[in-house]
Amino acid sequence: MDARPKVVVTRRIPEAGLALLRENCDVWVNPDDRPLTRAELLSRAADADGVIGLLTDRIDAGFFDAAPRLRGYANYAVGFDNIDVPEATRRGLPVSNTPDVLTTATAELAWALVFAVARRLVAADAVMRSGNWPGWGPLQFIGQEISGRTLGIFGPGRIGTAMARMSRGFSMPVVYTGGRRPNTALETELGAKKLPFEEFLETADIVSIHAPLTPETRHAFDAVALSRMKPTAIVVNTGRGPIIDEQALVNALKAGRPAGAGLDVYESEPRMAEGLAALPNVVVAPHIGSATQTARDGMATLAARNLLAMLAGDSPPTCLNPQVLAAAPGRS
Repeated sequence: MDARPKVVVTRRIPEAGLALLRENCDVWVNPDDRPLTRAELLSRAADADGVIGLLTDRIDAGFFDAAPRLRGYANYAVGFDNIDVPEATRRGLPVSNTPDVLTTATAELAWALVFAVARRLVAADAVMRSGNWPGWGPLQFIGQEISGRTLGIFGPGRIGTAMARMSRGFSMPVVYTGGRRPNTALETELGAKKLPFEEFLETADIVSIHAPLTPETRHAFDAVALSRMKPTAIVVNTGRGPIIDEQALVNALKAGRPAGAGLDVYESEPRMAEGLAALPNVVVAPHIGSATQTARDGMATLAARNLLAMLAGDSPPTCLNPQVLAAAPGRS
């Protein structure tokens, strides 16, 4: 009888996924609530048949060199800019991510940030907790209404589409930019319009970022782009931190254009750009877009199912390089 595959999980994930793995594999889970160091990651990968990792793990040629027994790598995330997918493909190794299961949670968090910024909820909460609120006043915490304003989606994929659909109750015109082809679902259902990036920036009242991080999207929101936005606009990022030039955003917010920002991701996580946290017109969250029980359990289960399929020589549900599996003899 063949030995059970050895699986490394680089940081503890919900038990829903770990239970699936333990039924068929010998599983080592990082006991500490922190990312593995590079040396720890490579050491643990040395005798692993499969690995489940996070965005904080750099999965590149060096990692693959250190893992001669590896039969598959599963990312516990929808994003995969931490993985050198072409290198994995060159080596014939399947890799996967966890799309769809966190779509609703992340779209809802984007809306939470929009309203927190527009209605100045964090500052209002702080005053109440301080015990210094003097009582109601007609000029206190004046914010913005959202209904009827133009929603702009940067990156009209699964999450951007879900967020746009949630705007129906607020009667918001929708514009979008990015994507290889028109988003016919948004255009048909919401009358959304695809605009060139510069026109998009000048049109949207709420800009919500959902694009993947690519060479084209890195620092797409630089000082020039931010200066094109309306002075009343709000920008929200639940996509990838480096899509915004964070120091340029600090300077722009200080100058009052755009009016505010809501951020769940950062250019150099876990650090923020100097001066960002001190700004009264920004709401910052610690990368919690997928932090619901439903989404995190779904991510864990999907990552486990992906890895178990790879270990069995089968096609995982959400493979990033299926051509590897199609080309391998005896694989389906």
